[in-house]
Amino acid sequence: QVQLVESGGGLVQAGDSLRLSCVASGGSFSGYVMGWFRQAPGKEREFAAAIRWSGGNTYYEDSVKGRFTIARDVAKNVMYLQMNSLTPEDTAVYYCAADRDYSGSHYSSYEYDYWGQGTQVTVSS
Repeated sequence: QVQLVESGGGLVQAGDSLRLSCVASGGSFSGYVMGWFRQAPGKEREFAAAIRWSGGNTYYEDSVKGRFTIARDVAKNVMYLQMNSLTPEDTAVYYCAADRDYSGSHYSSYEYDYWGQGTQVTVSS
């Protein structure tokens, strides 16, 4: 069974950086798309970034382009989200997710089959 475990969240100040990690286990991920979503208090879960496990194609939500970088280490089965120039608007619980079908929409949470438990990111002004 696929399991996803996030880490790396915390409390930072505006302008700081954080790197989130997601360790994936329990499967072969070669045909997967892996993504990061986030959910702020009182808001719906929203897409942040995604990466095709094979090939490394990346996708970003407009508000994080140029600030966030998604990457993966295939040998270690770990996905990363490097977040720079953080703002208070980035405050949210960040979730790692896995989609078994690389041909679907990488931007919709409904496409993803597996989810981690989330890690809190808080950015103070």
